[in-house]
Amino acid sequence: MIKSDSNLPVETISVPEPEFFSDAVKAVDRLCELYTGATEFLTSKFSAALNGETPNARFRAFYPEVRMTTTTYAKVDSRLSYGHVSAPGTYSATITRPDLFRNYLEHQIQLLMDHHGVEVLIGASDTPMPVHFAAGAGEGVTVPQDGAMDFTLRDVFDVPDLAITNDDIVNGRSNTHPDGTCHLAAFTAQRVDYSLARLSHYTATDPEHFQNHVLFTNYQFYVEEFEAYARAALADPKSGYVAFVSTGNHSLTQPDGSIPPVAKMPQMPTYHLKKADGSGITLVNIGVGPSNAKTATDHIAVLRPHVWLMVGHCAGLRNSQSLGDFVLAHAYLREDHVLDDDLPVWVPIPPLAEVQIALEDAVEEVTRLEGYDLKRIMRTGTVATIDNRNWELRDQSGPVHRLSQSRAIALDMESATIAANGFRFRVPYGTLLCVSDKPLHGELKLPGMASDFYKTQVTRHLLIGINAMERLAEMPLERLHSRKLRSFEETAFL
Repeated sequence: MIKSDSNLPVETISVPEPEFFSDAVKAVDRLCELYTGATEFLTSKFSAALNGETPNARFRAFYPEVRMTTTTYAKVDSRLSYGHVSAPGTYSATITRPDLFRNYLEHQIQLLMDHHGVEVLIGASDTPMPVHFAAGAGEGVTVPQDGAMDFTLRDVFDVPDLAITNDDIVNGRSNTHPDGTCHLAAFTAQRVDYSLARLSHYTATDPEHFQNHVLFTNYQFYVEEFEAYARAALADPKSGYVAFVSTGNHSLTQPDGSIPPVAKMPQMPTYHLKKADGSGITLVNIGVGPSNAKTATDHIAVLRPHVWLMVGHCAGLRNSQSLGDFVLAHAYLREDHVLDDDLPVWVPIPPLAEVQIALEDAVEEVTRLEGYDLKRIMRTGTVATIDNRNWELRDQSGPVHRLSQSRAIALDMESATIAANGFRFRVPYGTLLCVSDKPLHGELKLPGMASDFYKTQVTRHLLIGINAMERLAEMPLERLHSRKLRSFEETAFL
């Protein structure tokens, strides 16, 4: 036992000495072994304390860590945006849930080995694992609020530390860890655990159900169409989809299966059309507003999805547009304000060619229009995102003048937030909206108009989003993950 700052001695578990690995699969096996040992130790001690056993020590376990050292510059294909470090040095990352991230970790570690010709060092880090996250990784154990137990929780177990749970790495405000090593991954283990817990809370589905391709929408109507599409996909053995998971973690594997009602809907109902390798599609109904859009993307980003797209409704700003027309965003006017502290508004959010082409091709396939004829129903241009749903009730001279200056063709409350957070988190992004009202031209979103619009347009719009995702799923990751999203000093891991 080691002494701590409190009066209690520290009790921990014996772990293997750090070991070098030249096999990515075995390296991840060791990460799983270290992680499982830590969580089981903390969970067992915590359960004993809850059952009345008086704690006689401070119980502590540590996240596993992957570390690599290189003394040379990597010779890699200049087209690659990840999988290598930019300069000689020692790089490290704390790891959580290696079972959940196994495929991701094996891929990233193997790239390091291939590009740098080095082994990776796997061992326990010096970052304590909070008991909340250890208990959350298992089943049947929850952490009561402080004061509900016979002991002070933080005197006996480590608890989440928000001082070190932040986005300093992705925001470019941190170049090294406290021990002097450089960052190997965009998120620390505790930051990932924080988001995994938040995802379960906000979406009412477990993180392991999330797929690599994420659709965001702002209307429940899309959910109903997504379920219908999922049932048809499950009926087709050639589709590659194996399950449909709805809110509450209910899994549907047969097209005619029933989905039980949920007693209490979460803030962001989420649904997953799954493939065995995780390359399926997740649909998140984020509701209305940039705050929800930021919250959802803040947490989904730790899962390192390959792409996310916004498919929602918008206000058309041009007289030449009609209700039901599509808008493919090529730029964003950001007046949502929720990301101002993380990504200043002067930072451009560039369109990603691979995503834009996939979306346009999907529109052509679903609508059976192409070339010049496609302009009849779709415009490309700037989408303005605001934080005031009732902006029309203010003096319109200021907002309308800014919209005109920006050449905006549509306005919503989520798209720029999702795209900007994709840029910030290095997740490829895109936006395809559908015009549901034209407030500047007297066509407001009223109940009768809305119902007719929803009946005719939602199905087609969702099919376009799914079609685009399936096109992107066939694209090599090296091509999809654009160098546009990488800064001067980047982590090797995606």
